[in-house]
Amino acid sequence: MNQALLDYYRLPGDLLLPTTKASCAPQDIGFFQFGKNNVCYGKSQSGVAGSIAGSSQFDASKDVHSNGEAVTFPFDFVEVIENLRRERYQQRLSGSSAFGESAAARNLYYLVRGLLPVSVRREVQRLYFREWQNLTFPHWPVDFTVDSLHEEFLRLLMELSGVRRIPFIWFWPEAASSCLILTHDVETLAGRDFTTRLMDLDESYGFKASFEVVPEERYEVPDQFLQEIRSRGFEFNIHDLNHDGGLYRDRQEFSRRAARINGYAHQFGARGFRAGSMYRNQDWYDEFEFSYDMSVPNVAHLDPMRGGCCTVMPHFIGDIVELPVTTTQDYSLFHILKDYSLDLWKQQLGLIRGRHGLISIISHPDYLIDRRPRGVYESLLDHLRQMALDGQVWTALPRDVDLWWRARREMKLVRRGNEWEIAGPGQERARVAYASLESGHLVYELAEVSTRENAAR
Repeated sequence: MNQALLDYYRLPGDLLLPTTKASCAPQDIGFFQFGKNNVCYGKSQSGVAGSIAGSSQFDASKDVHSNGEAVTFPFDFVEVIENLRRERYQQRLSGSSAFGESAAARNLYYLVRGLLPVSVRREVQRLYFREWQNLTFPHWPVDFTVDSLHEEFLRLLMELSGVRRIPFIWFWPEAASSCLILTHDVETLAGRDFTTRLMDLDESYGFKASFEVVPEERYEVPDQFLQEIRSRGFEFNIHDLNHDGGLYRDRQEFSRRAARINGYAHQFGARGFRAGSMYRNQDWYDEFEFSYDMSVPNVAHLDPMRGGCCTVMPHFIGDIVELPVTTTQDYSLFHILKDYSLDLWKQQLGLIRGRHGLISIISHPDYLIDRRPRGVYESLLDHLRQMALDGQVWTALPRDVDLWWRARREMKLVRRGNEWEIAGPGQERARVAYASLESGHLVYELAEVSTRENAAR
């Protein structure tokens, strides 16, 4: 189970006691906690509840034991983390969406969708989301469950191993505190034709973005359109196949469509993907030939398919890097919540920065054509620009984050005398950090750059 910590933090492998899982008879899968408010989903010798509400009755941290040579946990930490990241808990949630889970309901909606006026579609959507505030998990407006579980697991293991301070490879390059990516999903012909003006707008505030383009049926994708995006330093990615809600209809249909999507990825030289309406099934991703995906919300209270990956950090699903969507989409803000302020976005940005996470923003050229929403988006860009100037925020394209996360996975910490150094391709951009125990809490700090590292830079 230590491997989960090694993957998340890039720790040295020999400073902590090894961990084992207590042997026990097969059990039911359910909800429990590991420390205060850290919801888990899986099997636990400490017991499980059938609902989130009952999870507080079973705190697995009380059944962690050490004999001085190894630490035994009553559950499989890797299994729990994967269950959360892959949203395997979703169907056990009270208030789960029949629409999000039912292919028949989605098919019916998309069958009549084109016949409904936009105003009617939005009223139907608001009716569907009317009880979103009653959803208790994942936690709104940003969920850090996976990140908090890693912190609690490391904290407890450090205490039992007698380690007060441990080095790891910092999450972002050049000692950045957090990371920001801008993405634009192009859903209609009008949105495609507004792309040039949106690039002008992004550039006027000093940003580049990724454009996710629907390759079939919605509109044509001429070579000139593709070349303009790339020649200006923006990124071009694939957005579903035809955005009809049917990508995950069943495994056979998914396989057929995934093959076509992969073909477009090779044709256009696209590294990344996002599913239409962010429908998803991470257990099927092995059929994709992308380097990274951007289809999984951190918390999906305002998406047709409920759930959420409960983390603000990139992570691997097989060999695909998942870049979670960590903020509310512009469409949901404007047309579901009817909110034309920056209040929610600012709240989410502050929370994510406080946990050194990935700030991932989705906006649509289709919904920014009108002056009012475009004015809100400009205010957001101005706020993001100021945020980047005031703090150590790495502003990147999604492909850059994908490449960094892959490089970081291959890096290792090695001891040189009394110092720790990073070895591996890309090491010149990486920084050593430390996790320390202070008054029973885990805190992070960046190491000072050594003379040798300064010389290398």
